[in-house]
Amino acid sequence: MRWLGVLSAFSVVSLLTYTHLAWGAAGGGRGAPRAGARSDRRHPVRARQQKPTSPPASPSSQPHIIFILADDQGYRDVGYHGSEIKTPTLDRLAAQGVKLENYYVQPICSPSRSQFMTGKYQIHTGLQHSIIRPSQPNCLPLDNVTLPQKLKEVGYSTHMVGKWHLGFYRKECMPTQRGFDTFFGSLLGNGDYYTHYKCDSPGICGYDLYENDKAAWNHDNGVYSTQMYTQRVKHILATHSPKKPLFLYVAYQAVHSPLQAPGKYLEKYRSITNINRRRYAAMLSCLDEAINNITIALKRYGYYNNSIIIYSSDNGGQPLAGGSNWPLRGSKGTYWEGGIRAVGFVHSPLLTNPGSVCKELVHITDWFPTLVTLAEGKIDEDIQLDGYDIWETISEGRRSARVDILHNIDPIYLRARNGSWTAGFGIWNTAIQSAIRVNHWKLLTGNPGNSDWVPPQSFSNVGLSRRNSERISWTNGQTVWLFNITADPYERVDLSRTYPDVVKQLLRRLSQFNKTAVPVRYPPKDPRSNPHLNGGVWGPWYKDVDKKKKQSTCMVVGKKKKKKIESKINLTHGKSIGCHARLVGGQTHNSASDVS
Repeated sequence: MRWLGVLSAFSVVSLLTYTHLAWGAAGGGRGAPRAGARSDRRHPVRARQQKPTSPPASPSSQPHIIFILADDQGYRDVGYHGSEIKTPTLDRLAAQGVKLENYYVQPICSPSRSQFMTGKYQIHTGLQHSIIRPSQPNCLPLDNVTLPQKLKEVGYSTHMVGKWHLGFYRKECMPTQRGFDTFFGSLLGNGDYYTHYKCDSPGICGYDLYENDKAAWNHDNGVYSTQMYTQRVKHILATHSPKKPLFLYVAYQAVHSPLQAPGKYLEKYRSITNINRRRYAAMLSCLDEAINNITIALKRYGYYNNSIIIYSSDNGGQPLAGGSNWPLRGSKGTYWEGGIRAVGFVHSPLLTNPGSVCKELVHITDWFPTLVTLAEGKIDEDIQLDGYDIWETISEGRRSARVDILHNIDPIYLRARNGSWTAGFGIWNTAIQSAIRVNHWKLLTGNPGNSDWVPPQSFSNVGLSRRNSERISWTNGQTVWLFNITADPYERVDLSRTYPDVVKQLLRRLSQFNKTAVPVRYPPKDPRSNPHLNGGVWGPWYKDVDKKKKQSTCMVVGKKKKKKIESKINLTHGKSIGCHARLVGGQTHNSASDVS
């Protein structure tokens, strides 16, 4: 334990230095200077823009950007992390590129995707609780500019293939309305890989495959989605000119449940006795082959030499559905490392130091400013981003400007029974689920989620039960944890009682972040979302005519009351205005009082 103590002591000094520079300056909050980076690198995108402008570059100088997002791939589930699953394409691309070995995403689907699209933490978009569910009138807020919108400003063709999962209740929420020239894929979080049907609850089922803004019924022919999406990517590459910059976002459904795979891939893994793990392995092998086919197409059609390929998982793996995060703690849906530390790498002929490993902090919000800058775009001063331009960190091995990550603050998640302000030193209510990383330190409060370490050999072949997993009891009522992630990446040694001053500093940082949070967007289900009311298809159900009718009803009610009781005209008018206000934009405007 001596090595852990030495590094922990060093981290205390590091954190206190960070505290003196950052927290003691302007009181923190969003946009506060982040110590640890040189003054000209606190906001690297803006620092670059202050240099003298050069003549406009030809369109061919802008790199083609291919962002590939896997779904629910566990940290261990790649060959170069020691998996028994064969991933030769991922291994080769990562080895020839830059492996991101201190790379973080969010623990579930919608939050990761929203942060990639906006460069903002969940607390700044209102999506800090759970996912966007099929029947909710909710989507990525329309007042947030998206990455493809910024790339279109500088001449990019933008195409999306795969899983959206950022809301669709009104047409303005659809991918083609959020910056993509074309869209081919699914709107929901999961569904059948062959039929493309999804049930949200008994009797609430529908078709979920779109081409642009219309249901793609002509593709309802039983083609496995991983292969179908790859064919569409190859078609886009074959019909687009490599002389024009291309942004291609490929968000595969794999390896999310349901666990389905073509038979030829299952044959490779007969030695895996657990059926869930075997199917999962087959799905991942199919995905690996798909990425190889995309790489071949990039070379065949003349894109590769001026391309940047980024690969990422959207969250940790789910052990009950075949995934593995070993030796990390926890799983998908948790704020332990197994839920948020992801497989990720960058592969590109444009890298300065290919064949290297990046251990600097990188977060999924960083892709927004990094890619906009690489595309020779402009980050508007009024866009308050939480991401950093980390291209020089990845390509050249320089220090990252990022020294902290707000993993999340979820004010309406199941409260920890024993949490209190007292346990949080009067700084923070530890009943609230939250997690933050600052330098080497990571703090968790509330209920971070299932905290098991699940070794690969523990997978049972009987149902979804587990054997020999290292179960953690919650009976001690603990609601605060502190780990030195650099020294203890597996989160086995809680240091919260050893370093109370560090705990206080991180709680203060949480409190500062919380002051910048917007209200949670998590409205109740809308019965109008039922696909049976929309031609059997999941899709936008909110219509402008609904808003006009309701507004008209409000006005009629107001006029009748005004005629009937002249003495209460002001009150009546107030009710009419209030009715209108609740319907502006056709969506629920959540406030703290709206959430329970």
